[in-house]
Amino acid sequence: MRDRSEGSRSMSWYASLRAEADPIWEAIHEHPFLRELGEGSLDVGRFRFYILQDYPYLKEFSRVLALAVSRGGPLEEMSFFAGLLQTTLTVEMALHRSYCREFGITDQDLEAAELAPTAHAYTRHLLSIGALGSQAEMTIALLPCVASYAEIGRVMGKRPPDHAPLYARWIEAYASEGYQEIARAHIALADRLEGRVGPEEKARCRRHFIIGSRYEWLFWEMAYRKEAWPVGEGIS
Repeated sequence: MRDRSEGSRSMSWYASLRAEADPIWEAIHEHPFLRELGEGSLDVGRFRFYILQDYPYLKEFSRVLALAVSRGGPLEEMSFFAGLLQTTLTVEMALHRSYCREFGITDQDLEAAELAPTAHAYTRHLLSIGALGSQAEMTIALLPCVASYAEIGRVMGKRPPDHAPLYARWIEAYASEGYQEIARAHIALADRLEGRVGPEEKARCRRHFIIGSRYEWLFWEMAYRKEAWPVGEGIS
């Protein structure tokens, strides 16, 4: 199912990270949530749960992007993260709000949505890197989310489920040239940063990419199972 066009290119930093994580990414593409979404057969309740989890996830993701902007560095890097932050807060989260209107979820319900265990852990993983890591570490830690969605969009966009407009619209968003360009720019930034990191920092970045890739698979698994806290759910 994976788009293998990356394999024909020279082994850039991103390409080497992606190649090492390939078993995880193959598992992502084959996950029943995405397989059924691509076929148009995914249970709507599972998709609804995903939207209710991905919206607060994106809020936390945006906080890490804001940290990346505030960290400074070359203007080009600040501009990239500022642009990605703006796109996430407006375009991507607007897509989620549009689904919520269809599902009858109010803005108040959306803002009050509690992160499930996996989403909570993933966001804390990213926030800890945003608070303690370098600019390169933040760039790489965020990359599994951005790049995997672009890859999923490219693959599914070749044969969208026309009979399931609910899912075709989601696929269209991530297959769009606008989103693909964001992913390409993120990958290009990561590749440029390789020359600025030492061996220890590079090893940390590699670890962040592997862990982030694992969390991406876990996020789909969480949505498919509609994961809940085993005890104390609903206690504010």
